[in-house]
Amino acid sequence: MAVKHFNLPDPGEGLVEAEIVTWKVKVGDVVKVNDIIVEIETAKSLVELPVPYAGTVAALFVAEGDTVEVGTPIISVDDGLGGDVAPVTAPPATTVAGIANAASPGEVDRTAGDVPEERVANLVGYGPRVTSGKRRARSGPGAPAPVASAPAATAPTPVAGGPAAAAPVVAQPVSAPAALAGGGRALAKPPVRKFAKDHGIDLSQVTGSGQGGIVTRADVEEFAAGGTAAAASGADSAAGGSAYVAPVFTTTGERETRIPIKGVRKVTAQAMVASAFTAPHVTEFVTVDVTRTMKLVDRLRDDREFRDVKVSPLLVVAKALIIASRRHPGINATWDEAAQEIVVKNYVNLGIAAATPRGLMVPNIRDADQMSLRQLADAMANLISTARDGRTQPAAMSGGSITITNVGVFGVDTGTPILNSGEAAILCFGAIRQMPWVVKGKIKPRWVTQLGLSFDHRMVNGDLGSRFLADVAAILHDPGQALVWG
Repeated sequence: MAVKHFNLPDPGEGLVEAEIVTWKVKVGDVVKVNDIIVEIETAKSLVELPVPYAGTVAALFVAEGDTVEVGTPIISVDDGLGGDVAPVTAPPATTVAGIANAASPGEVDRTAGDVPEERVANLVGYGPRVTSGKRRARSGPGAPAPVASAPAATAPTPVAGGPAAAAPVVAQPVSAPAALAGGGRALAKPPVRKFAKDHGIDLSQVTGSGQGGIVTRADVEEFAAGGTAAAASGADSAAGGSAYVAPVFTTTGERETRIPIKGVRKVTAQAMVASAFTAPHVTEFVTVDVTRTMKLVDRLRDDREFRDVKVSPLLVVAKALIIASRRHPGINATWDEAAQEIVVKNYVNLGIAAATPRGLMVPNIRDADQMSLRQLADAMANLISTARDGRTQPAAMSGGSITITNVGVFGVDTGTPILNSGEAAILCFGAIRQMPWVVKGKIKPRWVTQLGLSFDHRMVNGDLGSRFLADVAAILHDPGQALVWG
């Protein structure tokens, strides 16, 4: 037989690792070319990987929850054709769902002493970071020991005269992975692991009541009930609809709870620090009577053209920002440090900052300035649904030119948002409240909101920033102004 190894493919965009979330196959399963075999989480999104080979699953080299480097073998497939075990090399490239299903062409042997300069993971939209660090050399002479292996006759064996290969763990169903040697990994099924992860609970701290010490969902719930759950507003910070799950912090006798910083959260933190200490931020605020905008939203909701799409005030804010950016192109720009140039963009890729269960993401709507109001509503609805599911593709998070963050869905009035690195401005949209307002000399109840605009003072001076913010506010105060400027 010929056993072929499938390496974790290189998703590009500076990513160097991914976490194995869910295996879709187990040892002994028969697979066809392009069958989905595993779901992984990169620093940007959840991605389903197809297999480039047909045959029988011989071994799974990594367990669910493990974080592995690009190019690491994760599964082997016996094609049944006979012959020697295929070397651990990159499989043929197959692009599925925006990810190249192949190891990087430039992959080198990480067992060698000389390794190339390391690529540092970065959140799409924040731009690559330059580093002089070196890639950590991988230990071991070859593929790691499989977590679930094929029968002994097909399991990889140590090379004669070379270092002894690690003995494979006894084959078990992937749905209930065995504890790692030394007892470092709690026994639990994938749905329980996901439930615990979403609620910020370390399974190693939970006592399992299931057969053989397996941790059940009831065990996790009981563990969580011993502490206090952080309240979540349950809304996407971008468009008021995505379910945001706040981590649950427990106080079961311990004075501190430690939560690993990884994935989207880790990369976001790095990007925010880089942005905050690279671009000189300035933030301005304006309070606006948006009563007419609220009336327009009500009319749109009743309009048959918008009957099957959700209409929110954010839709009008997005359109107002697009129109204002046409009047002030300098706000829609990028700082090119290498060329020492300011790049003014003649298009608007509208970024929407979204708080998801996996961390902050900034997907964008391509060429939003070319869309009608209905097309923009459809694009925003699609962005919300994909962000809610955590399946925003890397391509949707690159190339943004200006961003909106909607803190109003949390009941927050305003804020001082940090820029997406490279972008010139970000608009903060606050909660809309009914307040007393002076109208033609009389106090009346009106719908009022606050806008905050952070901008990079290298590209945007106070005059430009103030004029842009005033134009957005003018359209929200009187949407009819869009007909004059649009």
